Order: sequence, then structure tokens, then C-alpha cells
Amino acid sequence: MAMFARQARLQLGTGRAGFHLQASPSLQTLLVPQTRRVWPPPAPLRQRQRLSTSARNSAPNADSERPPNRDDAPQSLFSKAAESAFTTLASVVVLGVGFAAAGYGYHKSYKHMQLKKIENAFKPGDPVLDLAAFGKEIPSPPLPQHWVQREEQARIDEIISGTEKGHYYLIMGDKGCGKSSMLLEAMRKIEGVGCAMFEAHSDLELFRIRLGKALDYEFHEDYIGGYFSERGPRDTTALLDIERAMNKLEKVALRHRARHNKPLILIINQTQLIRDDHDGRDLLELLQQRAEQWAASNLVTMIFNTDDYWILERFKQLATRLEIIPVTDLPKQQALGALQRYRFRYYRELLDKPQLEEIYDRVGGRLSFLNKVAKSRDMLAACDTIMEVEKTWFLNQCWILGSEMDDDVMDQQKWASAAMVLAQALVDKEEEMDKTYDPETGHVLPHFPMHKSQQIMTRSDFIRELDRLNLFTITSTAQVRASSVPMHRAFKEICAEPGFRQFLEDTLQRISDIESLGRTRELVAKDLVLGGKYEIAKAPDRSGRLEFTLKQKEEEDDDDKKQ
Repeated sequence: MAMFARQARLQLGTGRAGFHLQASPSLQTLLVPQTRRVWPPPAPLRQRQRLSTSARNSAPNADSERPPNRDDAPQSLFSKAAESAFTTLASVVVLGVGFAAAGYGYHKSYKHMQLKKIENAFKPGDPVLDLAAFGKEIPSPPLPQHWVQREEQARIDEIISGTEKGHYYLIMGDKGCGKSSMLLEAMRKIEGVGCAMFEAHSDLELFRIRLGKALDYEFHEDYIGGYFSERGPRDTTALLDIERAMNKLEKVALRHRARHNKPLILIINQTQLIRDDHDGRDLLELLQQRAEQWAASNLVTMIFNTDDYWILERFKQLATRLEIIPVTDLPKQQALGALQRYRFRYYRELLDKPQLEEIYDRVGGRLSFLNKVAKSRDMLAACDTIMEVEKTWFLNQCWILGSEMDDDVMDQQKWASAAMVLAQALVDKEEEMDKTYDPETGHVLPHFPMHKSQQIMTRSDFIRELDRLNLFTITSTAQVRASSVPMHRAFKEICAEPGFRQFLEDTLQRISDIESLGRTRELVAKDLVLGGKYEIAKAPDRSGRLEFTLKQKEEEDDDDKKQ
């Protein structure tokens, strides 16, 4: 306060409001004395206040009441419309560019994520291996008593690991021989790295879905950009979707080959389930074309697993890099060892050699049959049950009806009688063979070349359907035989029944009679019924033509008849 007092300059006022203290310009403070206010103020003061207020209100505004300028002409309607249009266009452009940039970024990121997902599908750990190990209760890695080492396993290991490349492969064999198990074992050894496996299906839509699951590819089903197009990428057929999946897989395979210098492995199991129709043949052609192209460039090695011969017939037409791996029943010694391991695994029991050989004589070296027998308490009864099941299946499909057959079932009986004729021919050939059993290799089943089998059946279109039904088997070398040892035993029992051969002959004769009736037409010559005659003679010229002349019976008069 002392400093303030020194700097302040005191001025005394004469008004009624009191006195004022005016400070220096650097510090101005209004000091209001503690005096009593008088209200209302005196009249001269009120008049001065009214004059100052009216002066302030009447003072001109510098912004609103500045003098008019010649350039400030009013805007026309066109200029206002142009200004609005330009503003709207600028807004639309900004929004459009923003949306386009966001859409382009989403599109590129979506494509990148698709390729990353397919790459992850070939990383270590395949769900197929986990499902197989869990379903068969096999530890990983399997113990020696859980696994049967086949001769083909070494080559399949090289194919799955990428060591053997430059081809695509068709694994052929009867159902239950162990084809899929060998593929799974080879994948387990490398933990599924670079491998993908899925099951085929007769429906192309289901085939597409299973392929997408194996490759982790969604076929643009989760693509948001499809909502903004008139026709989305999913508005197409299953075959085109499969082609798109192959295109994506090819891009991933190019990256994989550049990094690891080995091809990817794509396994299609149960290829025989694809229908032998127009769509199925188109699908096989698409897959084979990709397999040929990828095998030549070492991008992807495709493996087809099948039970039926018709897949090989389709591939033969375009095959240049196809390799066939036949898988048959186990030889005798390996089959006996497998049966011993199976029995020890389930019951901790060791069988003697006569028991093992007796079981092998009844069911052969089919792994599925040996496993089923080893699980049973009474193994010999299980062998007889397997044979009865095979026999029942054959009779339900191919039994003949004899001479009392109705003509409405003739088409089915043609097929059934052809199968019975072929079964009888195989049984008769076994009697003519020098050796039907080898102490080392085991059973030697009788067989015919495929063309000879068609000749025996007198039909060329039945044998492939019999192969699909697992009644007969067409091997990779086009040899026709019974589908298994129990099925051949069923053939022998059926053909050995009393009166079977005659019953088969009666059925064939009945089919021949029905076909003969279908080809016979009855013609009635009414002229001959009325007593007329036909005269057939050569024409008088040298042409050698025959002339037919009708001579009707001459009518006699009643008088001549009376005489």
C-alpha cells in the first residue's frame, strides 16, 4: 500500500458521487468510498445519462451502415445455383474418394488375408491327423503293435515329404486294403507340413465345401463388397468355385516353392464317389488338367485315392505324368504278423501258427477283415460271418429268378445273370489252375482280362457297375476277379448248390425267349384265309426280280353247284 500511495496521484472531485483515485497509467484502480448511495439520482444527472444513451444508439455502425459500393451488386439466381452445385460436387468428390480409398484398401486386404489363410492351411498340424488318431484310438506316434508296415509305405513317404515330385499319383486298391492309412501315416511323419487332405463327394456343392475347408478358403462368402454389386462373386456354379480355389492355391504354391523348393501336397480321398455323369467327368477333367500343369512345374503334387477302375479309364485319356500305385491284400507272412499284432493289442493273446493260417485261409490278407476278426472273441465264427455277409450282398444284388421270371424284370435279370455267369466262369477256372495257393504269398485268385470278362458276360457295360458295387474287382492291370477271398468263397458255395447250373440255364433261356417274343411280329394274310393263292415267279426279263401274283378263288354259280 505504501508503494501504491507513492505512485498514485490523488484527485478530488466535486460531484455527489464522492471522490475518485486515479492511478498511474501502468496501474489504474477505482477506489469507491464507503458512502451512502442516493436513489434516484438527481434530474440533471438523469438527463445527461439519457443524452449519452441516445448518442450511442444514433452513432453509425461501421460494418452495417458503410457507404454503398458499385461492386456490391446483388447475386443472380444462376450464380447462386452454380455456387451450390460446386459445393455439392466438392462434397460428393470428397466422400467418393474417401469411400473408394476405403473400399480399395478393404479389397486388397481381403485378398491378402485369403492367401494368408490358405498358407496357414499347410502349416504343421492337420485336423485330419487328429481325427484319424482319435477315431482309431492310435497314439501319435503309433506303437509297433498299432501299425502294419507295407512295401508301398516308403514310396508314399517320399511323395508326401516332397522328395519325389514331377508326377501326380493314382492309388488304386480294394476297400479296406489300407490306402488311406498309409497316407495318414506319411502325413504324421512330417506333421502335415505342406499337406492338405479331404474326402470327395458325389455332389459338387459338397465337394466345393470340403475343398474350401481343407484350404481354409471361403469362396468370397464373407466378402462385404458383394453387397454393393449387382451380381456377387458367389452367383456361379460349384465348378467355377473349384476353379477359383485352384487359382488361389496356385499363387500360394508359387510362394511355397520359392521359400522351400518343394511342392505342396493335395490329397483327394475316395475319388470313386464322384458320379460318372456329365458334371462328374467335367470335375475330373478340371482336376486332371491342374494336376498335369502343377506336376510339370513342381508346384503341387496331387494324389487321387480310389477303389474303382473307371477313374483310371478317365485319366488314361489325358494322362502324361500319371503314376499308378496299386495296393492289394497283404501277402501271407505280413498278414499273419498283422493278425498277431492286432490280437495282442486287443486281448494280450499270442496265437499259434496253425490258428493264424486257418484264419488267413478264410479271410485272406485284407486288413479290414483281419482287424475285425482280431476284435472278436470267436475268431473262426467271425470269419464265417464275414463270408456270409459277402454272400448275402452278392445274392441280394445278383440272384436270378429262373424260368418263371416275369418279363417286366428282364432288364435287371440280364444284369444279374451276367454276374452269375462270370462268377461261375471264375469258379470253373480255379479248377483248371495249376496253383491256387502259394505257401509264401498266399491265395492266388482266378481272374480274366477285362475284355475276356465282357465276352463271357456277352455285355460290355455291366462290368464297371459290378466293380462299383464291390462284387468284382478290376485291378490296375485290367484283370477281373472276385473282390475278396470271402467273396470268392461265396462264389464257390453258390455255384456248388444242387441244381444251380440248370437254374442258371433256365434263366438264360427265359431271357432269350422274352427277347425273341419282343422281336417277333405276327402277320395275317387275309387273302389266304378266304381261299386265295399267291404265285411267286421270276420276271420275264433278265432283271431277276420276283413277282407276286394273287389268284382269288373263282366263284361258282349256284346252278353248277346243284348239278
